[in-house]
Amino acid sequence: MFKFNLIYLSFFSLLILNSCKEKTKHKTQIASQDQDQQLQKHGDFDITFLPLEKSFKDSITPQIQQFLNDNIIDDDFSGSILIAKNGKTLYESYQGYTDYQKKIKVSATTPIHLASISKVLTAAVILRMVDKNQLQLDQSLQSIFPEFPYKEITIRTLLNHRSGLRRYSYFTDEETVWDKKNVLTNQDILNLLCTGNIPLEATPDKRFAYCNTNYALLALVIEKISGLPYKKAMQKLLFEPLDMKNTFVFDYFTQKDSTPPSYKSTWEAIPNDYLDAVYGDKNIYSTPQDLLKFDKATYSNRFFSDSLRKEIFRGYSYEKKGEKNYGLGIRLREWDDAPTFYYHNGWWHGNTTSYITLKNDTVTCIALANKYTKKVYQIKRLSSLFDNYPFELDE
Repeated sequence: MFKFNLIYLSFFSLLILNSCKEKTKHKTQIASQDQDQQLQKHGDFDITFLPLEKSFKDSITPQIQQFLNDNIIDDDFSGSILIAKNGKTLYESYQGYTDYQKKIKVSATTPIHLASISKVLTAAVILRMVDKNQLQLDQSLQSIFPEFPYKEITIRTLLNHRSGLRRYSYFTDEETVWDKKNVLTNQDILNLLCTGNIPLEATPDKRFAYCNTNYALLALVIEKISGLPYKKAMQKLLFEPLDMKNTFVFDYFTQKDSTPPSYKSTWEAIPNDYLDAVYGDKNIYSTPQDLLKFDKATYSNRFFSDSLRKEIFRGYSYEKKGEKNYGLGIRLREWDDAPTFYYHNGWWHGNTTSYITLKNDTVTCIALANKYTKKVYQIKRLSSLFDNYPFELDE
């Protein structure tokens, strides 16, 4: 197989004392061509990472475990966690119940609703279509759906949340717009927008406003370009090539009774509602191990071209000063004296999720919970173990 080997400078781990703890920095390590024997394969995409030094693993793993035990994983946690460096797992944990009533436990192969991390995967398929010249970033949505009334809205402004569209959960909450006794679909959202009766909240590309409508529409774009339903398109174009065997798109109409629910913090099951059939912005189930396969692929030139990667992993919204920004399907935080921090969080019903991909350090942090907790979002603090990100393990 033709191998795409990215050549980067590698920096060996630096050990420094910080708050009486050892803080290890182990920079991005992607191997050169003469290290093909260390090739790690996943699906149709190859990437070569340098092996981790034993001293590095022995130093950092206990710190990871201690932090998680103190801050996230307690007797009440239900979900899965994985921390990896250079494509290799440093730590993983699975506990709680995927089905509390039947006492079926969470395991490494238990898919959990990703909530808004689903946007990262939806964006990946759209972006690969761009790389294949099936779409253009600045192509108008109107060119794909001629009845769509806003010609200034493009694929790029959907991806980076600068479209100016209203959230579908807001405008369908109005009785004159939608009867909530009926389950809403992606096509319903497009149809409502095409009436011209749903005004924009802002002029397209003038400001950032996080909006699930953008990704519900991008899912329809995937269907239009691929000629497949979103569920089958994601399976064929992403999950199968990356060997993501425990990842699927939830189909409300065929799986609502067979898929375990998410839970309140009291283990009370949360029922589905009229918004649960909408996909693209949510409704992908996966595991940390499958998400790690995806994350490793994002370093490959065969997955994203170098030119496209520069468009994905940069901020687009600088109207207001601040560290938070959004790329193409990924959140980011930018500082003057630290590497850019790339991540996406999610929350839907009782599912809370966090995916962190530290591109400067080839580190992946994933936390998925199917029982409501905000603790998963604290996983960001582990980044301070790998570089000078402005988070503290002890807060």
